[in-house]
Amino acid sequence: MGIVHAGVSLLFGLLPVLAFLAVLILLDSYKLVRPRRVVHLLIAGGLAALVSLVAHWVIGRVMGLGGVQIARYVAPVVEEMLKALPVVVAISRRRIGFLVDASIVGFAVGAGFAAVENIQYFLALGDTGLLLWIVRGFGTALMHGSVTAIVAVLSKLLFDRHGSLGPLVYLPGLSVAVLLHSAFNHFFISPNLTAVLLLVITPIFFVALFHLSELRTRDWLGVGFDSDQELLELIHSGTLSSSRIGAYLEELKERFPPTVVADMLCLLRLRLELSIQAKGILMMRQAGFPVEPDPEVEAKFTELRYLEHSIGATGLLAMSPFFHFSDRDLWQHHMLGQK
Repeated sequence: MGIVHAGVSLLFGLLPVLAFLAVLILLDSYKLVRPRRVVHLLIAGGLAALVSLVAHWVIGRVMGLGGVQIARYVAPVVEEMLKALPVVVAISRRRIGFLVDASIVGFAVGAGFAAVENIQYFLALGDTGLLLWIVRGFGTALMHGSVTAIVAVLSKLLFDRHGSLGPLVYLPGLSVAVLLHSAFNHFFISPNLTAVLLLVITPIFFVALFHLSELRTRDWLGVGFDSDQELLELIHSGTLSSSRIGAYLEELKERFPPTVVADMLCLLRLRLELSIQAKGILMMRQAGFPVEPDPEVEAKFTELRYLEHSIGATGLLAMSPFFHFSDRDLWQHHMLGQK
């Protein structure tokens, strides 16, 4: 009976946050974060938990801090910084396109962290009672997932607006996460009540976020798909010269060799095709249709990289007035290469 009770206790410490993550993935109608990537994020979060355990021990020994001081003031800073690292990498490498996948990425990292942390506590404390593990599973674990999701969402919003600010775009989200984490560890209200509040607030927050993100995604898909198609039709019909983009390309002929200008036109055509293809995949996923990977995508990426290298940094900069080298465009190309 003791083994069964211990197993149930550990299950309550692990299952809630992982189940909530699964629900978030199912709610994502565009299926923006692939299952294999979720596993990688869970592992990254678990590694962050192991590193934080060592960091807490070292800081406690060096600074002579007690367990309460570490929990309230050291752990929130160390743990949120470590959990934020996979989020920063994903955003800076343009692997996140929308708020909904930012929230899933952040929550997955936090879930992995919480799972490993609860296993650590279970090994250290043993089966100290079912109530403790219910509180840790529905309270502490959801807190870890939620605050890291907040880091990802706020950072994504700021990165889209002020990408040139560099590391500063991650500071507001990280600061909010640290403050919320520290407040949680201060136990201003009872742990039981905190768990109940998290169970109420967390779903409301994510449902509202998903609704907002889906509205913005639909707007972007509609406008972007139509404009990309119109521009691609101009290129294929040979009437691009009558447009403003065609006039701008004519001006570039005076500044760049004809072969480079030709590569610019090819690059524009290729990226428009990839953009339309990516938007089409999102639409099909949203409608519930399975989408098989395109075997020709890798060849298109190879050609894309060749054209960008051939055009050079100056040529790419010259193309920026009429070609959107945006973070979301780059994310679309990454999404096309996913299995």
